[in-house]
Amino acid sequence: MIIDAHSHVHDPVGAHLALLDEAGVDRAVLFATRPHPERARDLVSLRREMAVLDEAIGGRAGTVEAYQGAWRELDAALAARPERFIGFLSVPLDLEPGRIAAVVEREVVGRGMRGIGELTPPPGGAGLIEPVLRAAADHGGLPVVVHGSAPATADDVRTLAALAARYPSVPLVVSQLGGLNWMEAVELVRETPSMYLELSTAGIVFAVRLAIGEVPERTLFGSDAPYGDPVLSRALVERVTGPGEVRDRVLGGTMAALVGLG
Repeated sequence: MIIDAHSHVHDPVGAHLALLDEAGVDRAVLFATRPHPERARDLVSLRREMAVLDEAIGGRAGTVEAYQGAWRELDAALAARPERFIGFLSVPLDLEPGRIAAVVEREVVGRGMRGIGELTPPPGGAGLIEPVLRAAADHGGLPVVVHGSAPATADDVRTLAALAARYPSVPLVVSQLGGLNWMEAVELVRETPSMYLELSTAGIVFAVRLAIGEVPERTLFGSDAPYGDPVLSRALVERVTGPGEVRDRVLGGTMAALVGLG
């Protein structure tokens, strides 16, 4: 089974399904999103969508109420094609720990989601995810995905590794190969058994080759669509791996095991 480990709700959903079909991808982990760059038709409209993205990845996503529109879009996509999409749900990080635990129980577990993410703590604020990891551990070790590229810092990647060691039952996925901090991210994931690296939007081919070589059992094919392309992301993984068990793990086997499909 080929699984894109990182994608966001598209408008319309059919456009996303067409990309997955073209890439030969069976299923995709689907995150809610407030920005929709795929709607943009010119630079002005793209700047508008990217301003929303900057707010989100800068840790300024706001209250539970601010998330609810994106949650409704995610629910609609999951209901439309449950055989293609695997639902993950992000949660606000600026709540007190008891409220975060309640949101995880009600909105993630209660709605049948397979994991939590994509979390977007502010730069220098990766420690804010600890209550989420605690709640994930309380619910059997739900996988948690955290934004890994800019504006996340090298210190954030180190903090994530320390937290992963503290909650070893929770698979902690660092997305986008850790961005500019990819070499340290590879080292930290190699040393931390509960950490995983998702490979989307990597700008350097040998970074993907090296990451898979160092942690073949904990690297995940992802596209970050609509910011990346499933066809190109799959082709990159296949370019740096040969046919066989490692490629199969990266392209879907490991993610299938994390979400209980393996």
